[in-house]
Amino acid sequence: MRRIRSTDLAIFLAIAQHRSFRKAAVELGVTASALSHSLRAIEERLDVRLVNRTTRGVGLTEAGERLFDRIRPAFLDIDDALDDLDKFRDQPYGKLRFNAPRAAAKLALLPIVARFLRAYPAIEIEVVVDDALVDMVSGNFDAGIRLGESLAADMIAVAIGSRVRSAIVGSADHFERFPKPVTPYDLKSHPCIRYRFPSGRYYRWEFERGGVELEIEVQGPLTLGDTDLMIEAAIDGAGLAFMFEDQARPALADGRLIRVLEDWCPYYPGFFLYYPSRRQLPTALRAFVDFVRTDGMRVPGKA
Repeated sequence: MRRIRSTDLAIFLAIAQHRSFRKAAVELGVTASALSHSLRAIEERLDVRLVNRTTRGVGLTEAGERLFDRIRPAFLDIDDALDDLDKFRDQPYGKLRFNAPRAAAKLALLPIVARFLRAYPAIEIEVVVDDALVDMVSGNFDAGIRLGESLAADMIAVAIGSRVRSAIVGSADHFERFPKPVTPYDLKSHPCIRYRFPSGRYYRWEFERGGVELEIEVQGPLTLGDTDLMIEAAIDGAGLAFMFEDQARPALADGRLIRVLEDWCPYYPGFFLYYPSRRQLPTALRAFVDFVRTDGMRVPGKA
C-alpha cells in the first residue's frame, strides 16, 4: 500500500462529513470534479473502496465508515490543538456556523449574535435557517438552537434568551364569523392555520392550565411551513394561528390580531444553544457560550 498523506485523509473526511462532493468541494476550495478524482486516487492507493457514488448522493462503504470513525477524533484533536493557539492572541478568533429554525433565529439567536460580534470583531458567524432537525456533525455545524424538548440526550445545552409563551390569535374579521373559544376543545369548530414540519408531520397545538396538559390536532383549509406567513394569513382572516407570543406582539399591539385562550398558554423554558460533547470547545465557541451565559440573557422579553 502506498503512503497516504494527512491531506488525503482531510479530503476523505470532508466528503464523509458532508456526504456530498459539492459541499465538500466548497469547504476545501476546489471543484467537485477535482475532489472526485482525488478520492478515486486515494482509493486506488489504498486498494479499498471508501465511498459509494450513486445518482441519489454519496454514501460510505463499510470500510469508509470504519475509517471515518477512526480518523474523525484525531482531526478533532488537531482542531483543538490549533484552537489552543487562540490563547496567545489578544482575543478569540475564528468562524462559527449555527443552525436554527426561523423563529429561534429571529427571537433568540440574532439579538445575541449582534452584541457578540461587537464584543468579538475577530469572529465570523454564519447562521443557517432550517426548521428541520439536522445532524450537527454531517452538517458541519458548531452549534444549533432548538427548544429543549427536541434536543438529543447526547448534546450539551445552554439556555439562550428568556422564557417563551405561546399565543392563539385571529383577526377581528374571524371573530365576527366565529365565537371566541373558551377552551382548547372549542378550536374544533374553528378553521385553523396548520403548521407542517419539514418531516411532513403536523404540529399538534399544546396547552396547559392548572396541571392539565392538552394536545389538540386542529383542522383548517390552510397549511403553512413558515410562522411569518402564518401571522400574515391570520391577519388576513384565514383562521386562527398558534405562534410564539413575541412573534404576535406587534400585530396584537395595533389591533390587527386578537388573542384568545391566554389562560391556557403559560410560560415555559425557551430556546437552548446546543452542541456535541467534546473534550475541549473551540475557543470561538467557548467565547460564545460564555457570552450567552452572561450578557446573552439580556434578550428583550419577560423572564
